Amino acid sequence: MKRILLLLLIFLIAGGVRFADAQQRVLIPMDGSQTDHLKAYGIIFHHLMEGETGQWLLNYRGGSFLTTNEKDIVRRARVRNVRIEVISESDASAIVQEVEHPGVNMAAVNLEAAPTIAVYTPPDAMPWDDAVVLALEYAEIPFDRIYNKEVLSGELDNYDWLHLHHEDFTGQHGKFWSIYRNSPWYIASVRKLEDLASELGYRTVSDLKLDVVHEIRDFVGNGGFMFAMCSATETFDVALASDGINIVPPEIGGDPLSSDVNNRLDYSNTFAFENFEVVTDPHIYAHSSIDIEVDLNRISESLDYFTLFDFSAKWDPVPTMLTQNHVNSIRGFYGQATAFRTEHIKSSAVVLAESPGRDQVKYLHGNHGEGTFTFYGGHDPEDYTHRVGDPPTDLSLHPNSPGYRLILNNVLFPAAEQKKRQT
Repeated sequence: MKRILLLLLIFLIAGGVRFADAQQRVLIPMDGSQTDHLKAYGIIFHHLMEGETGQWLLNYRGGSFLTTNEKDIVRRARVRNVRIEVISESDASAIVQEVEHPGVNMAAVNLEAAPTIAVYTPPDAMPWDDAVVLALEYAEIPFDRIYNKEVLSGELDNYDWLHLHHEDFTGQHGKFWSIYRNSPWYIASVRKLEDLASELGYRTVSDLKLDVVHEIRDFVGNGGFMFAMCSATETFDVALASDGINIVPPEIGGDPLSSDVNNRLDYSNTFAFENFEVVTDPHIYAHSSIDIEVDLNRISESLDYFTLFDFSAKWDPVPTMLTQNHVNSIRGFYGQATAFRTEHIKSSAVVLAESPGRDQVKYLHGNHGEGTFTFYGGHDPEDYTHRVGDPPTDLSLHPNSPGYRLILNNVLFPAAEQKKRQT
């Protein structure tokens, strides 16, 4: 009888261990089976904010996440229609072993702490004016909005990751003068920036914007992570290259142009681009030769796409993280800066995606000092030709958007690559 009771006790203990083991880990698949890719980033981000850790399984089922079954993650995911798989510790170990096998192009990257997020955007900007704001709000990832005053007062020290609104850092108000100079919204926008520049002691908007660019440059150099889309990509480098030169036409800025501006640009100051020329004609809706010429009749929207490059997950984890997706080809989309001419990209930058056969780079990454920058051309991955006054994009209609996934890869990236910033 004692022997039977002993065997029964052993059986119950072993069964209990197996039951507990079966509940210990959560896998968030990011392949085609995922019901809401975008909110999945918010689930893992919040889990990190609550002090939990996890792993980013690069190239495993679309870049899946493996984490602990704690802090109500299962309920939170199901409420948000995010597909998860509750698996045993032994199954989790088997997955990690598969991913870490030297013969496969996969890797497991530890996710340690959620980064603090800031978006550089005008205080009166509508949420749909910026794809990153849309992505963060839909994924329910917390962030702060900051603008010129906050940047110039040193508040960047409070953040790990910074996104740049589709901004004109050259002080030319988006180069909209020739089209919209009589529009009330444009007149009001110009007046606000001019008043702010005067309030902060700057003579011109371009002087104000240049100091903002210098602060952001130093933020990156000291270990910050910067992500930019649309015109912020191009105009950031144009502002750096033209430091000390006036490239703003008098119709826009009031002062005469500097002489021989294109022979005086200093490309050693820039992050990603070189050997470009600036466009000083106020009637031409372009800042420089970096951006491709937009001709909507040149290619059908159905044929416009760009492809992600493949990287070695074990040897190049950073570009691999930034290109995680459930598809390799992504629909193109336009913006004030749509894509970047290959001949103007520095050899130090890593090309992450390009339009095949069209000599256009859509997505690139690089290092500056102790930090990193990523430039993503175009305005809204789910709005092909976004124009002033267009209705907002509803991301609940695009929960599996591969174009928006690239944005959220960048948001999560610092959690896997934490660096102590020098402040």
